[in-house]
Amino acid sequence: MKMRATLAGIAALLLAACSGDSDPQRTELRLQRFFGACEAEYGRMTDISKAEGECGIMTALINRFEAENPDIEVVENIVFWPGYDQLTAQLAANDAPDLVTMHGSVIADYQARGLLEPLGDSLARFGVPPAAFTEAARTAVTIDGTVWGMPIDTWAPLWHINMNLFREAGLVRPDGSPILPSSPEELYEQAAQFRERTGKPYFVQGTANEYAAFARNFYTFVMQQGGTLYSGPREADFTTPEARRALELFKTIHDRNLTTKNQDYSAAVSGFLNGDGGVFLVGTWMVGTFNAEAQTEGRPLSGGYAVRPYPSLFSEDVTFADGHNWVMPADGERTPAERDAALRFLKFFAEQDGEWARTGHLPAFQAVIDSPQWRALPHRAELASLAENARPLRKDLRRQFPIETIVGQEAAAAISGAKPIDRALADMERRVNAILQNL
Repeated sequence: MKMRATLAGIAALLLAACSGDSDPQRTELRLQRFFGACEAEYGRMTDISKAEGECGIMTALINRFEAENPDIEVVENIVFWPGYDQLTAQLAANDAPDLVTMHGSVIADYQARGLLEPLGDSLARFGVPPAAFTEAARTAVTIDGTVWGMPIDTWAPLWHINMNLFREAGLVRPDGSPILPSSPEELYEQAAQFRERTGKPYFVQGTANEYAAFARNFYTFVMQQGGTLYSGPREADFTTPEARRALELFKTIHDRNLTTKNQDYSAAVSGFLNGDGGVFLVGTWMVGTFNAEAQTEGRPLSGGYAVRPYPSLFSEDVTFADGHNWVMPADGERTPAERDAALRFLKFFAEQDGEWARTGHLPAFQAVIDSPQWRALPHRAELASLAENARPLRKDLRRQFPIETIVGQEAAAAISGAKPIDRALADMERRVNAILQNL
């Protein structure tokens, strides 16, 4: 069992690590998480401010918690993303961790089967009232009025913008901010102007087998029209005028050669970094990477990076979103001391929400959003509106991960012309309902 050094009792901990025995005086807290492994670089780091990236900051946070809580031994299990198959097997074997990282879109799958413990009241008793969450984060963990986790962040797809190319295209205001469209027609006009003046496509997209991106764009632009995606927890509703317009939007972009084509995610990231297009449609997790590139002299993004939430092209200012959360799997054998250790960890993590927000993800706590420290981070003030405008799918909707793949496959077929839009929407609805109606 891997041990981390704490600030107190170092000699005793080293002896325990050598023997492989746990200290009987310490409460064991079993954490299971994704975000990768980076022990070589961050395995002993407790200065959170010096850590970078999801893996680095998460690792330093856990190290710091254990250093400040010498009566708790953190046993950490790092799983390959997203880790839900492993979690399901552990739950079936009655070997549940105490806390697990989980996407908000997955919570309903476990909550509906009684596999999670509600956390709202317990968090409030430990000084972390759900009222302190942002609206987007609170929505992500709330089902039927009950809070089933503590949000870590909110993430959403964004418009990452190459401002050097936008200047070349004449799409910059006098104050230096990008000119973005407010309707599909403006989008087509601006994208055509961009291609004419730069010789490059307006959009950079990872579209080769990247079905999640298709689905998230589809969801966003149906939501912006006030459309209904799921009329019930077991009923998809995709054969609508709003859904058709959402696919027509991206099919027009595709047909007019206003976007890159046939690139996977890695190729799209590389293409944007190399100046191959104006706007990269990808999530909050890339803000830090692109901002660092903008600080590197001689690179295509040097001095020319901006990022914004998706502009409202229809009637509502909203973006599809998801988020990462801590949840507590149900375990009838968990002791009061183990539960107390888990809640102490959640309180600690809540207090460090500003550090986690350096990943680029939106903070889960409104006080951090409102703080001058967070808004002083690069580009964060421009993203603050997501705390109110980011919207997940309905929270009682199960099987969202496999559904996202189906939605993306059919959207991709319609956009590429492999299927007529109406047929793709009908197939999308039929395939998704086949999953939902057999739960």
